[in-house]
Amino acid sequence: MSSSRTGRPPVQRAVRRPAAPRPSRENPLLRLYTRAHKAWDRPLTAYYLILGGSLLITVLGLVMVYSASQITALQMSLPGSFFFRKQFLAAVIGTVLLLIASRMPVKLHRALAYPILAGAVFLMALVQVPGIGMSVNGNQNWISLGGSFQIQPSEFGKLALVLWAADLLARKQDKKLLTQWKHMLVPLVPVTFLLLGLIMLGGDMGTAIILTAILFGLLWLAGAPTRLFVGVLSVAGLIGVILIKTSPNRMARLACIGATEPRAGGADCWQAVHGIYALASGGIFGSGLGASVEKWGQLPEAHTDFIFAVTGEELGLAGTLSVLALFAALGYAGIRVAGRTEDPFVRYAAGGVTTWITAQAVINIGAVLGLLPIAGVPLPLFSYGGSALLPTMFAIGLLIAFARDDPAARAALSMRQPRFGRKRAGGAVPARGPRRWNTMRRRAPSARSSGER
Repeated sequence: MSSSRTGRPPVQRAVRRPAAPRPSRENPLLRLYTRAHKAWDRPLTAYYLILGGSLLITVLGLVMVYSASQITALQMSLPGSFFFRKQFLAAVIGTVLLLIASRMPVKLHRALAYPILAGAVFLMALVQVPGIGMSVNGNQNWISLGGSFQIQPSEFGKLALVLWAADLLARKQDKKLLTQWKHMLVPLVPVTFLLLGLIMLGGDMGTAIILTAILFGLLWLAGAPTRLFVGVLSVAGLIGVILIKTSPNRMARLACIGATEPRAGGADCWQAVHGIYALASGGIFGSGLGASVEKWGQLPEAHTDFIFAVTGEELGLAGTLSVLALFAALGYAGIRVAGRTEDPFVRYAAGGVTTWITAQAVINIGAVLGLLPIAGVPLPLFSYGGSALLPTMFAIGLLIAFARDDPAARAALSMRQPRFGRKRAGGAVPARGPRRWNTMRRRAPSARSSGER
């Protein structure tokens, strides 16, 4: 090695390594979408959406019922919280029903299908008995329970149809009978027409539309051929046209679609127009909770069929879009439960409940927006009415039970550890001693006795 002029060895220069490639900056929107997609595909997503969405809708509904019903109660010489207290009591009972339904096994749900159907048919027939049935707003579909408490049996007919039809179609699918059109229609369609006839005797067109939507949803899930589906739809449409043409009240409601004046086309569109006024005056964030103007006698049924209009006036566009988002999440979760199960009863029952809640929400909100005729159906879990709230919350309990019954969801639930402490064998809780901090070091196994395996 040659030395330098100074006699010192030459300094060796360090070899310059190539610079490591910089990690490409990922688009934050793409990263957010990836995380949301992973969270969306988790096994318990449907479970949390159903539980959280239904809870939020019910709580927000209680708040809006209290706000929208105060003036109506005072006008009737009742306490301002009268309707709220009744709705709160129904929500408490409905919560109990939800918890019971969510913990019941699928076999028990199937066993209850026929008793619930028989009870619903009996009560719906009892409505037509003079002295027992009551007429409210021109519809003979109520039974008085004493005092201010009433029950509407047709609301329980929706739950009865879903459970009974799901059990019927599941048994026929197990026997491979759904490939024949006779077994697909009989006795499903005749029993549905029996329920529709009992409902139409009382003049409740809105509930009849919901039952018809449930029927078509179940036929679609059962794989009905297009010709059969169109045939049943044509018959139902023809019957609906006849019922509308023969009723001046229904024709007047049909004429109020898109009305902007109280007297549109010679029909009294006061309720429809003032519902639009309430939504229009809400703006983006609303006039404030309790500050609605339309509920002061201008908007009929402000706490029942048109509670969505009061929500738009007090909470604005942000509030109404939030309600729509909650119903959309609930509908998506129901479709996901129905699509991922291998049990035919669970698929038909989950699809029927999802069709019921989604169709009723669309009909109610469409009527408030002036896009559909006013059918007189409440907004599920949101409007005032204990008869509608109780079976709906039981149906939500069904969806929760089905979401928990999914194999992936069961595995995810079994792997969850309690938040405080760990599960111990036998459930014994050791005596409290000095608290020790957990470390990352592995402890050596303790010495075992010679007789221990």
